[in-house]
Amino acid sequence: MANARNTFSTRLLRWFDHSGRKDLPWQTRPTAYRVWVSEIMLQQTQVTTVIPYYLRFMQRFPDVHSLAQAAPDEVLHLWSGLGYYARARNLHRAARLIRDRHHGELPRDMALLQQLPGIGRSTAAAILALAHGERHAILDGNVKRVLARYHAIDGWPGSRRVEQQLWTCAESHTPPRRARDYTQAIMDLGATVCTRARPGCGRCPLSGSCAAHGIGRETDYPAPRPRKTLPVRGAVFLLLHNGRGETLLEQRPPGGVWGGLWSLPECSQASAAQIRRWCRNHLGFEVGTLKFWPGLRHTFSHFHLDITPVEGRVNKIAAAVMEPGRRVWYNMAKPDVRGLPAPVKDLLLQLAHKETHDTNGLLRKTRPRGRRAQGAAVSGRAG
Repeated sequence: MANARNTFSTRLLRWFDHSGRKDLPWQTRPTAYRVWVSEIMLQQTQVTTVIPYYLRFMQRFPDVHSLAQAAPDEVLHLWSGLGYYARARNLHRAARLIRDRHHGELPRDMALLQQLPGIGRSTAAAILALAHGERHAILDGNVKRVLARYHAIDGWPGSRRVEQQLWTCAESHTPPRRARDYTQAIMDLGATVCTRARPGCGRCPLSGSCAAHGIGRETDYPAPRPRKTLPVRGAVFLLLHNGRGETLLEQRPPGGVWGGLWSLPECSQASAAQIRRWCRNHLGFEVGTLKFWPGLRHTFSHFHLDITPVEGRVNKIAAAVMEPGRRVWYNMAKPDVRGLPAPVKDLLLQLAHKETHDTNGLLRKTRPRGRRAQGAAVSGRAG
């Protein structure tokens, strides 16, 4: 296996020297903290999407201590739109554990690293390899694809049997020297050349010995996840506004979907009468005319959520509606530091645009015309 390792790693490193990515933000001053944040963001997310989020995140949280001391809302706010919010919650929890148990430094020990929330075997290996140059095999999605094709390994990489085969291959190919460059190289190859749909075999340094390429079946490997029909759930999202440009938001529970984020109140009622009754009983609101907006679908990894947005003007508010810390009136024109799910943010922007449009339209309809009317309007504003 030594010859196979040397052939594989030598070709890959030679390619990396002239074609690998060397100017990514986390490659500048690659501390364990900077690498860790990037690796968490890059889980199930492409580099081009991650870069602006990473830059904003690092500007606000340049080290473990600043992240550990932050409020959860601020962390989620900077993560808003990146998805898979459990990553942000785990990152924040891990930062506090690093501060409290590890003197503010990420452990150099694989086992200790993997005890931190959100850090598995491959992420821990990437941190140690990229930050410290230690020899550790990694197996993220890009690496799985490269190795599955190179060895023509049948089966879905998420299954235990196939994953174990891939780990064995990853270990055998990781060289004893230049571990940092090799780790970046194999991730780069999967991301830029050995891509899922259109692999660039003509540019690949491994194509001459790639089993899948040899039989002309590159896109057959790795096998896709077994198909399953995602269940569909439905929810009514209430856009309840008070006439001052503010919309009611509720903070979701810490666990589960959009855990800890601020969302619109949800109810399972369908008719206008039922929604009004629900608002009265659960929120202490009397709501005026309700407007049903076109529905939209948001897909999570394990289900589809069909959202029915319903807009309503709040006419009367009971004092009990504002439970301390759980509900807020939110103004999109003056946004604060608060984590919002992407579809909720989009709905709030639509509502703000609609209110602005309606207000401008009303002003155009009621604005006095003519010289005499203008004078009346001026005197009216002054009074």
